[in-house]
Amino acid sequence: MATPTPTHIHYHKQSRELALTFSDGQSFRLSAEYLRVHSPSAEVRGHGMQVPILQYGKKDVRVNNIEGAGNYALKIAFDDGHDTGLYTWEYLYNLGKNHDELWQMYLDRLEKEGQKRETATIQIHQL
Repeated sequence: MATPTPTHIHYHKQSRELALTFSDGQSFRLSAEYLRVHSPSAEVRGHGMQVPILQYGKKDVRVNNIEGAGNYALKIAFDDGHDTGLYTWEYLYNLGKNHDELWQMYLDRLEKEGQKRETATIQIHQL
């Protein structure tokens, strides 16, 4: 069965969510953070069969730009400089359909590896 295609795509800047409606009627709202930590790029996914590289400190990431890539994907540029990897319709659909499970796996891995969603802050002490 062919993957449904988007019939509506809208990025909400204030909530930092990408709203997608697909041809089968499914609708998803995916946060910028969720999209960033699940980037399909080789930088994040790794090369070959290796475990994806854990992305952390991305809670406040924003989308700078979204553009279409042919009739099959989106190219998303984030404000942390990450802009590689194409989010195909199939990939976006799967991110939406499996959101709760993928998000929980991400949170569990952060905890296991002692990382946080928040960006580390540097404290400066003057003597």
